[in-house]
Amino acid sequence: MQGRQLASKWAKTAALLSHPRIASHIPPTRMFNGDNLRSMLRVHGMVVIKPVKGAGGHGVMKVTSSGSGFSYTYYSRTRHFNSFQGLLQALKKEQKGRRYLIQKGIRLAAISGRPIDYRVKYVKTDTGWQIRSMVGRVARPGLFVTNLCRGGSMLTAAQGISRSLSGAMVTRKKREMRELTRVSTAVLEGKFHGIGQLGFDYGIDRSGKVWIFEVNTRPQ
Repeated sequence: MQGRQLASKWAKTAALLSHPRIASHIPPTRMFNGDNLRSMLRVHGMVVIKPVKGAGGHGVMKVTSSGSGFSYTYYSRTRHFNSFQGLLQALKKEQKGRRYLIQKGIRLAAISGRPIDYRVKYVKTDTGWQIRSMVGRVARPGLFVTNLCRGGSMLTAAQGISRSLSGAMVTRKKREMRELTRVSTAVLEGKFHGIGQLGFDYGIDRSGKVWIFEVNTRPQ
């Protein structure tokens, strides 16, 4: 079942933030502008900015601030700036007029220094919603995005959790992702009638906390 398409990451994130249980698993997220970027960098030190509409990791940048200034990484290229204004101008040039979100950067558990995240595909059938797949995606060396179309490699969720965290956490973390998927889908279905398939992008940080990065209505 194809179902309704929802391109706006902001609309889906806002819907999920309305549910207290799910909200605690969503990194702090704001619309992109200079004031929001400055304050989020001050609080978090590292943020990820991404187009409100987009897929495949295209346009996603990691932005950091440190004592020596600011930098952003796009794919494998990093640029450094002494001033916030210089950073902001360069980011706006990269955005090419598209609307962007800012999300707190999460320091993901990794395998040999390569970050890993998880994609859960959830599909509506005649008998209700079913999980079709739950896989881990490891970033290509030198990249922070894990998308397979950007050279990321795929492994089972169990392999990913045991190799990046510990084998003892596999059952618990898979159960947590399944439960968050189920509750989130009920929220989204109540808000956006007609959705028929969802792809949930999860990250697990180094302390084992599960985060929802985004939900796609047209999962690749």
